[in-house]
Amino acid sequence: MNLSFQRFTHAFTVYRQPAVLALIFLGFSSGLPLALTASTLFVWLSEAGVDKTSIGLFAAIGTPYALKFLWAPLIDRLPAPLLTRLFGQRRGWILLTQSCLVPAILAIGQGDPGDAALKIGLAALLVSFLSASQDIVIDAFRVESLTEPQQAAGAAALVFGYRIGMLVSGAGTLYIAYFANWSAAYGVMAGLVLVGGVAVLLRPEPNPQTADEWSPDTQGARAERLLKDRHITGVTAKAAGWFYAAVVVPFAEFLSRPGALLILLFVALYKFGDSLAGVMTNPFLVEIGFSKLDIANISKLYGFTATMAGLAIGGAIMNGIGMIRSLWVCGILQLLSNFMFAVQALVGADLGLLAVTIGFENLASGMGTAVFVAYLSSLCNLSYTATQYALFSSFMATARTWLSTSSGLLAEHLGWVDFFILTAAAAVPGLILLWVLTRNRFGTQAQK
Repeated sequence: MNLSFQRFTHAFTVYRQPAVLALIFLGFSSGLPLALTASTLFVWLSEAGVDKTSIGLFAAIGTPYALKFLWAPLIDRLPAPLLTRLFGQRRGWILLTQSCLVPAILAIGQGDPGDAALKIGLAALLVSFLSASQDIVIDAFRVESLTEPQQAAGAAALVFGYRIGMLVSGAGTLYIAYFANWSAAYGVMAGLVLVGGVAVLLRPEPNPQTADEWSPDTQGARAERLLKDRHITGVTAKAAGWFYAAVVVPFAEFLSRPGALLILLFVALYKFGDSLAGVMTNPFLVEIGFSKLDIANISKLYGFTATMAGLAIGGAIMNGIGMIRSLWVCGILQLLSNFMFAVQALVGADLGLLAVTIGFENLASGMGTAVFVAYLSSLCNLSYTATQYALFSSFMATARTWLSTSSGLLAEHLGWVDFFILTAAAAVPGLILLWVLTRNRFGTQAQK
């Protein structure tokens, strides 16, 4: 019994290792910008009197998160100007994206939703692009700086920091806006983005060993040899070899797998119902009578605790019953949680019910996130983790961007009760695809 307890406690010592601890701070910088261009911004727009249909369209600001796989190979392979030479490829790109995020976030806070909604929208779009770019390189830094036994703990540390960042840019921004103003709130958030940059300066540049058949260098050299056989040499051959290895091979490798397109569709739709409801949650709470403090205290702080509990429970369930069964359990719970918002719409601004609604929704969402991130990681070929993970997370982001832009229009025409019932129904296609994938054994094996 004592030996088992020692093994259990020893497993947690991995979280004291500097390489893992640094990811908490990088996760913080990664999660901070998201709420500033989504849920927090939607509260500001609602208070300024912007109509729900327009707020729903603002969800399209998250488009870069859905398209980041397009420029992931560039960040993966091209040097960051000046900074790569000084700090290395991964650290240089992290510092570049963070230094650009600061003025972009400040620009959002200088706008007025009533008179300069377009200006705010453009600044928010820039923040989304820079944030998505930062996510690409942070994911690459995570994978390359950890040993295999550290990978699970590193992913958990990154998600934990990410959620703290979202809490700070959610509840923290609302508190500052309540006691000061929105400009001051966004100014503070702009400075906090640099937390991850300080952490990465204290860590060495990762030096992964990928000299195998599937590594980009091997594939690029192979492409160059083929071109030379066709009497194409020099800069043209090198550029074509680089493009083939960095851009073509990662996507071609995944698309050659059985059921690849169905897997991508599942990735986009698994959390669709959750995302569709999430876009309009804060406008809904504002409209039925909750104040900024109510939203900050219950929806943000209490919700954060429920999300952290959900992440822990999701990981435990996955260890107990496996990944596929966990996807089923979490998918069904996410569907059911949306019905709680329909009940809230019927009852109105009741704080006790709000605590139950937010608790259930955040618990289910946290569980689903923990299991789903593990699923996406299992899909990656280890030779192309950064680019392939960007592809999968881009498709996941599709649900909260393009597919969710109609949320405001739907809420406007259906009313809140019917809208949230519809969001529950929107979770069904993802579960149907999960059944199809499981039955055909598509995307259920970890990649080498």
